[in-house]
Amino acid sequence: MSSLLEDGLKKCDLPEENIKNLAEKMEAYIKEIILFNSAYNLTNTSDYDELVIRHILDSLSTYQIINNLIKESGKEEIFIGDIGSGGGLPGIPLAAAFPQVNFNLVERMSKRCAFLENCSAILNLKNLKVTESEAEKIPEESFDFITFRAFRPLDKKMIKTLLRITKSGGFLCAYKARLENIKEEMSEISNIVPEYQVKKLFVPGLEDSERNLVLIKK
Repeated sequence: MSSLLEDGLKKCDLPEENIKNLAEKMEAYIKEIILFNSAYNLTNTSDYDELVIRHILDSLSTYQIINNLIKESGKEEIFIGDIGSGGGLPGIPLAAAFPQVNFNLVERMSKRCAFLENCSAILNLKNLKVTESEAEKIPEESFDFITFRAFRPLDKKMIKTLLRITKSGGFLCAYKARLENIKEEMSEISNIVPEYQVKKLFVPGLEDSERNLVLIKK
């Protein structure tokens, strides 16, 4: 077991009792990414350390923020959509970290969907399903929360689509980098999204890179 992964998970403020099991699942997931990356173009790297830091730990750096959103919702059953899931980031790490939450990984490319289904089976993620679809074809108000790392920048068409498939009172959770870029991006859609929150993220191993989560409430 990699100490880089286990130590990183601890620093992401995940519950101590969950870390060993989660680390084992993420090790298995990383192996699958490395095995299939060249064929499926899942991530921009197949380097183990980079996958741990830039993809797994980055995905899970939001753990406490999302956990608080779940608690504040007051709902017994929560549905999270990971839109444009690609290789399953952040959806697969989050589904492994939140076994009590229903995750739906929405991805339009069939071969990537096959990869996601395979990972779900290998990691025994019973709370996860994969939907081969474009976001535009997902039914209205399907999700309490939506996560994504894929859309850069957020344009008017995509933000309307994402809000349409979010339940009233739900949140879009957008993984983003520099605050100045976020401000510029959000100013372009200010007539649709007049208010938003930016939560600073701590990603172990990426201390020199600015990472933020943008929360947009419907």
